[in-house]
Amino acid sequence: MSSPVSNVRPAPDKVLTDIAAYVSDYQIKSKEAYDTARYCLIDTLGCGLEALGYPACTKLLGPIVPGTIVPNGSKVPGTQFQLDPVQAAFNIGTMIRWLDFNDTWLAAEWGHPSDNLGGILGTADFISRKAVSEGKAPLTMKDVLTAMIKAHEIQGVIALENAFNRVGLDHVVLVKVATTAVATKMLGGTKEEVINAVSNAWVDGQSLRTYRHAPNTGSRKSWAAGDATARGVRLALMALKGEMGYPSVLTAKTWGFYDSLFRGNQFKFQRPYGSYVMEQVLFKISFPAEFHAQTAVECAMQLHPKVKDRLDQIKKIEITTHESAIRIIDKKGPLNNPADRDHCMQYMVATGLIFGQLTSAHYEDAIAADPRIDALRDKMACIENSQYTKDYHDPAKRSIANAIQIFFKDGSKTAKIEVEYPIGHRRRRKEGMPVLVEKFRTNLARRFPAKQQTAILEICLNKAKLDAMPVNEFVDMFVI
Repeated sequence: MSSPVSNVRPAPDKVLTDIAAYVSDYQIKSKEAYDTARYCLIDTLGCGLEALGYPACTKLLGPIVPGTIVPNGSKVPGTQFQLDPVQAAFNIGTMIRWLDFNDTWLAAEWGHPSDNLGGILGTADFISRKAVSEGKAPLTMKDVLTAMIKAHEIQGVIALENAFNRVGLDHVVLVKVATTAVATKMLGGTKEEVINAVSNAWVDGQSLRTYRHAPNTGSRKSWAAGDATARGVRLALMALKGEMGYPSVLTAKTWGFYDSLFRGNQFKFQRPYGSYVMEQVLFKISFPAEFHAQTAVECAMQLHPKVKDRLDQIKKIEITTHESAIRIIDKKGPLNNPADRDHCMQYMVATGLIFGQLTSAHYEDAIAADPRIDALRDKMACIENSQYTKDYHDPAKRSIANAIQIFFKDGSKTAKIEVEYPIGHRRRRKEGMPVLVEKFRTNLARRFPAKQQTAILEICLNKAKLDAMPVNEFVDMFVI
């Protein structure tokens, strides 16, 4: 006969208390983290503005009940929507992630930490508008940057050693956890309330990766992060109303996260929370390629002038890559939609070789119908280089190396083109940030008249003015 389980409520799991202590007490002192966060802010908002040109995205935006306007609600950049902070988080988060063009974190788990900006900006705008209506001081954009750094850190540090993908779970669980923690703190929550809210984020049934992989790849992968960051705001608001938490949500025997969803394994941690992730984060600057393929597309762009007139003479194409790329974007067979195509190494490389460019439009049906793309895909082989895989996991390098060599039917071949670090890597910040700013200029021009573009740029590129600006005034600049 088994002994009864004790009903004595345990102390909260250390994972919960560490997160609560970090968001509540830790002071960000890194200039590099704040400088990177400012670039991250404009790049992330720019990605959202570009997505507003795609009806598949915009059909999901707006209030749940058409016509609803929320007094002192959060505004959605690039639109005229003013929503409750939960629905605003979904809108902003969905825009940000739609085209797979915002920042990336690669480790044991992959993800996009700027997905959290949906919840952060939606919450900060709501807090600020409510404060102003009550004659109180709003939050400033420095508060938003601080929340971004901390959300990046929570998501990224947990991801370093813990592969949710290995147990079939999607990385947006970490968006939900990170948003929940920082949103609860922004709303004025105590450490206990942060613990309660975050425990509820873990106790939720977590999203499966089904929508990211063949044969089910689909558009949910473009709104899953919006859903996760919105859920984080919802749980934060509930905690502020006194909703209870579940202290051993991770470690409880049989019913906890570890036993139920993580095959009995506990989380491992490589480092304490600080500002490492924002400092190291990867930007997608030149093209919207799934990040494991960014350097491969750079190689393809370099090869384009040499092969564009010899495509029919190609016998085979060797792509030398790392294990993670092979596991998630090495795809054969038919590709059914843009979400399928932008997670296919061969499709992205073929597009670069044929057209010498890769934009979001290249994933749409009109270009995908070009028979040359599948003809080249059929000639490609992805081969793992064990050193690339090792350097990918090395915290001192964090490379995302790829190489391409093309062999022709007449026996000739190109040089083997290798790129270890994409332009969005920390090691290429000096080269990459001016290009990132140009990307933002382009995205502003997609949505706003010239005078509004100039005003937004002037604020965003002025550190002192941006830091001090009330959040509601900043968001108002993006209303169309």
